[in-house]
Amino acid sequence: MDLIVIYSGEFGERVIGNLINYSTFCISCADACTHCKEAKYGFADRIKGFFKLPEPSLLPAFIEDSAAEYLPNEFPNADIAIVSEIHNDLLLELPLILKGAGIKGMIVPQESAAMIARPQVEELCNREGIEVAFPKPFCDLQPQDDKPLIRRFAEEFGIGRPEVRVEVDRRGRIVHVEVLRSAPCGSTWFVAKQLEGVEVEDKRELYERISESHHSYPCTASMERDREIGDTILHRAGYLIREAVEEALKTHEDLEDA
Repeated sequence: MDLIVIYSGEFGERVIGNLINYSTFCISCADACTHCKEAKYGFADRIKGFFKLPEPSLLPAFIEDSAAEYLPNEFPNADIAIVSEIHNDLLLELPLILKGAGIKGMIVPQESAAMIARPQVEELCNREGIEVAFPKPFCDLQPQDDKPLIRRFAEEFGIGRPEVRVEVDRRGRIVHVEVLRSAPCGSTWFVAKQLEGVEVEDKRELYERISESHHSYPCTASMERDREIGDTILHRAGYLIREAVEEALKTHEDLEDA
């Protein structure tokens, strides 16, 4: 599966960096780095192009007949496009353009509380036969049976809603956390590393370690309250990794009891 990334802002750059997984991308552990991601994956050959557009704040509030002025003349053929933080009017132009390039899926992550033209984009994508998802935040992207292309993306690239496997020793301490599916920014790998040595029965310590490590990673999700989810998007991202760890611990307990 091949993809392109169309973005403005820091989040798109973090997603690209995580997908490529170049050696200096993650520096969160600093001198304590154990190179936990080294040679685990790398999708540089799958990214057929990335296109940085002007920040929406630098563009006119309404772009009527001049959208082509701010978009590339053409896009390479690919299966799916990640479209992050671009101007609403440019977003509305994309479904037809992407279809012309043979792209049949579009993921539009929402990392801020800014309103986007979601209903209009969904209508356009449905009309053009393009699968579309609007995860808020991107780490809430879940494989869905009715969207096989987006499901395949999450499975092949291993990003979306975090999923981990936890190993616990006889003393009840976490000895290893295996990342099965990471947040698109790569934060799951850092959180997983910080959980080693935590007692699973000490929920306070466990939750604090998850929260502290998630906040220590350079996540770019907004701290502005979002009306749709009733919280900040950054907090929502933190809850998702906590839920992933809790689910992994429950699975571990079920296996121990079997």
